Amino acid sequence: KQWYQRRVRGQMYKGIGETLTAAANDSSVRVAVLTGAGKWYCAGNDLSNFTKDMPAGGPTEMADNGRDTLDVFCAAMINFPKPLIAAVNGPAIGIPVTTLGLCDIVYCTDSAHFKTPFVSLGQSPEGCSSYVFPRTFGFAKANEMLLAERQISAEEACSGGLVTRVFPEESFRDEVNKVVAYMAQLPPQSMIISKGLIRQELKEKLLEVNTRECATLRDRWLSDECMTAIMNFLNRKKK
Repeated sequence: KQWYQRRVRGQMYKGIGETLTAAANDSSVRVAVLTGAGKWYCAGNDLSNFTKDMPAGGPTEMADNGRDTLDVFCAAMINFPKPLIAAVNGPAIGIPVTTLGLCDIVYCTDSAHFKTPFVSLGQSPEGCSSYVFPRTFGFAKANEMLLAERQISAEEACSGGLVTRVFPEESFRDEVNKVVAYMAQLPPQSMIISKGLIRQELKEKLLEVNTRECATLRDRWLSDECMTAIMNFLNRKKK
């Protein structure tokens, strides 16, 4: 089980990616679960990453590092050969929402809600959402999320196909644990082979989309529009 913190920082991307890579090669791991610590699943990228610990190469090096870190993180999810379950224990914003489409099963509490506020921050979609969301929700609903930044409820996410099932908050952990325990005792090679067949046609496309999205984000991070939007956001948070 890998825990999200309230906000995602650079080391956390690396930590989750490394954990998934290690789990893929560990025969004792049958199922991986991503969940949140606390009341939130995850509130998205910590935007102070853009102003803290600027590398010697300045914004360009920062953007290059961010692109590479995000690419590796998402690729670790795409390449993970075993069942990857998201246990969304509360609200989710940004990348923890978009990467739900890279998971095999997604459960959430009835208190969860989902939002992807990329455009208002001068950024662009990631986590393969530019490809997965239109094919999950349909283009009209996906555009309302990714372009108009509409927040959706757990029930909407489930009816749209992003979420598998919604559980009451008080029974959420028990319900998820039942499924995980059942899957963990199934024949592991059969599970890996079955997932491979299901994902075979999609995997290479997702890796291609991920690389394209990360390259686009790298350019957005260096744009005046993005930097102004982020600074305005951080200044509002200080008030």
